[in-house]
Amino acid sequence: MSGQSYDPEKYWKANLRLIFGSLVIWALVSYGFAILLRPMLAGIHIGGTDLGFWFAEQGSILTFIVLIFFYAWRMNKIDEQFGVQEE
Repeated sequence: MSGQSYDPEKYWKANLRLIFGSLVIWALVSYGFAILLRPMLAGIHIGGTDLGFWFAEQGSILTFIVLIFFYAWRMNKIDEQFGVQEE
């Protein structure tokens, strides 16, 4: 085993912290930028439309895809840290 020895409580705490952080980022981009902050972003234009609309249509999807890859990469690091990685 590499890193720490397997402690289920610490492992799941790290896992839940990662999930919560990812959900906060996703909610901020999806709801915050696309819906709640859209009036403030309306003056900024990108690709022929305002930034709020862009986040609603494209930005939230792209952010979600990036979060999926980040979660997989970070979860592999956490698995290695606790010695429960796939072989």
